[in-house]
Amino acid sequence: MSSPTQVIKSVGPKLVPFFKSVSVYFVLLAQQPSLLTACFKCLPIISLIVFVLLHGISLSKEYTFSRRILTGLVFSCIGDALLVWPNCFTAGMCMFAIAQIMYIYAFGFKPINLLLGAIMYSFCSLVICLLMPGLSGILVIGVPIYTLLLTTMAWRAIARVQFFEELWTWTKLCSCVGSICFLISDTLLGFHYFRSPLPYSQVSIMLTYYTAQLGIALSAVDSKNNYNTVDSTKAVSKVKK
Repeated sequence: MSSPTQVIKSVGPKLVPFFKSVSVYFVLLAQQPSLLTACFKCLPIISLIVFVLLHGISLSKEYTFSRRILTGLVFSCIGDALLVWPNCFTAGMCMFAIAQIMYIYAFGFKPINLLLGAIMYSFCSLVICLLMPGLSGILVIGVPIYTLLLTTMAWRAIARVQFFEELWTWTKLCSCVGSICFLISDTLLGFHYFRSPLPYSQVSIMLTYYTAQLGIALSAVDSKNNYNTVDSTKAVSKVKK
């Protein structure tokens, strides 16, 4: 596992395009549906896609985690573009649902941490109940399904961080923080659209959203090293047996 200092020196320059594009987005804060607005909105995610690619990608098993994170970012980018146009909201939500599924597959189901899952699904049920009166049509089914997928993604990301057993890395911590920010961002989005309009909604929703995707993208940095470490541990245990 890389140290924080090594990480800053290694990933810092590669994240410059992301921070620059985020700055441009918040300076402009364009709201009118247009291709230019979609481009400015998608640029930060495109920067993160390039960031993951720069850390290496292939069809080998050691890059499975990175491929899933990359796929999630790609579908998120498509979803971002679609959400620029209000009439494409359902299609955009479907793209983000696929992104959440890819993140869930990346984070896996070990350790399971059922208590954490029960707590998070309880809050998930509360949010769905609060949003349900404002939903209509396909969204009556779509929003609860997406909320469940989002909650599952966050559960799996948070469960990976085991402070008490000291089985955590900075990349797992990044995905944990990212997943929490994703929950906050989409909860704000849901309440803004289906409950009551929120002040400064665009800033708060997009700031937490970009932070979320940054954290998730950073989780791919050490994925190859973590795979090799696990693989070596298994090999040693087999020799001992």
